[in-house]
This record gives sequence, C-alpha cells and structure tokens, in this order.
Amino acid sequence: MAQANSKLRRGDLVEVKNPEEILKTLDGSGTADQLPFMPEMVDLCGKRFRVAKRVLKTCYYGETNGMRKFKADDVVLIEGVRCSGADHDGCQKACMIFWREAWLRKVASTEGPQRSFEAERASLLGRLKTKTGPNKYFCQAGEILNATTDLSRWDRIGKCFSDVRVGNCTSFEMATRIASWLFWRSRRMLLGDYARGKNSKTPAESLHLETGELVEVKPVTSISETLDNRAHNRGLYFTPDMRKLCGQSRRVERKLEKIIVDGTGEMRTMRNTVYLKDGMCGCTYALGGCPRGEFSYWREIWLRRSSHS
Repeated sequence: MAQANSKLRRGDLVEVKNPEEILKTLDGSGTADQLPFMPEMVDLCGKRFRVAKRVLKTCYYGETNGMRKFKADDVVLIEGVRCSGADHDGCQKACMIFWREAWLRKVASTEGPQRSFEAERASLLGRLKTKTGPNKYFCQAGEILNATTDLSRWDRIGKCFSDVRVGNCTSFEMATRIASWLFWRSRRMLLGDYARGKNSKTPAESLHLETGELVEVKPVTSISETLDNRAHNRGLYFTPDMRKLCGQSRRVERKLEKIIVDGTGEMRTMRNTVYLKDGMCGCTYALGGCPRGEFSYWREIWLRRSSHS
C-alpha cells in the first residue's frame, strides 16, 4: 500500500511513479524546476528502490568547480541507480540520477504489482529531449547549473548540520569529513596541491586498457612526475583521495571515451582514461563531502598492468 511522502529519508522504500503521473509534473522541456527527467529513467517506472540519501548539496565539475544546492529541497538519490547514457549517444559518465520526490511514492513492501506502461511510456518519451544542438546534450549533468544555485560559505556549514539531521550520515562521520577538509585545505594553502609536479606540458601514455583488466596504481612519486604544478595531467586532477589506491590492484570498471560536461552539455572526448572498480571520488576538498558519488578518472599513465591474473 502506498504512503504519502513526508520528506523521504535514507533507507525509505520508494516506487518510481508511472509515466502518466510523471508527465503531469513536467514542463514543456521535460523538467521539474529545471531538473530533467531523462529517457534513461523511463524504464524504471513502477520499480522499487531504497533511498540512498537526500541531496542537500551537490558538487559540479566543468570549467570551474564548486558546491551548489537545488532550488527546491525535494531531491533524493536511490541506491544503485546510475544513468546508462544510452539515450545520450552513449555518454560514459555513469552519473547517479537525481530524483524529485514528485517522481516517487513511498511504499511499505519491496513487492509490487507487475505492470506494463507501453502507451504511457510513449507519451512520456515524447516530452523528453536529449539534445539542444549538434554537440549539446540535455541531461541532468548538462543542466545542473540551471537546476541549482550557488552555496555561500555559511550555507555550506549549515548543510553539514543538515546532513546529520536528515540522516544522511552520523555526527561522527560528518566530524571526520570536516576534519579531512580542514587538513587538505590547510595543506594546500601551505604547500600547494598534493602530488603536484613540475611539468609545463604533461605527458600521455596509452595502455589500451579494456574493461575487466587488472591494473596496479603507481606510487604517488611516479604519478607526480606526470603532473603540472596544479596536480593536473592534461586537465585531469589527481585528487588527494586517489592516493589511497596507490600501490593497490584494481579491475578496470570501464574505459572512458566520451562524457557530457557538467553545466554545458558538451560531449567531451576522453583518451587514455579509465575508471576503476570501487574507485569513487571522496570529495575531501568539499566541506562536508558530496552525495553525488562520482567516479575518479584515471589516466592510463598513472597505472600499470598487474602481473597477477
């Protein structure tokens, strides 16, 4: 039996509403408060999931980076659901999908009726767009700046308390995040970017890695030799969190060839870059962390094939 929503929280069981219900929440561009409902989400209608957390803030990556908040406090993430990119020319970014509460209903059981939405599905898909130009894509990543507003420093501090209050994390977890942020911020101010190198033009290397291959992450000292004085290699930042995998072996989760850029919708070509299994961005440089769960991107020059099978 369905229950009324009253601010969904981590662990709540929800069902994605049917296409007809979702259609009623969307404007002519297929958005609710400028957040697109994407074609990749349509097949999830009628399915049930657990809420992973409320989205009180989110990071974005583009020409500039930062933290922002949605204009309405009604966005959640659900467990294990990422965008396939299938309707956006195979974008490989694999973003966690943002969900307006208006697109979900709270339910009491994991078991629900099996329903087919073929006719409704076609009507919903007819409202949704995927492109705004030859190389401009319309998706949640591309529209993230339009759907959100900037966070002031005081807002960011307030969100740390709010994350605990709504059950996204414990007080201890938040204290650990804040301590980590303070450490890395102070270190950067005193010593510069972690692992920074001395290159004015950074090198590239192609290992032609494929999904499933076992690789070893090189030591930080080797990686720093490939970086400029801002710890970037060809524009890609080696973050402090990535040091945790140095010396470890990981499987290649996916080879990256193209991703849609946050805020612009531009499809960008990637070369000699992969992401690794369980290699998630920890967002230690964002006060209080970020719920977005982005993958860390690895240049192949930072890796070597493992001698173990």
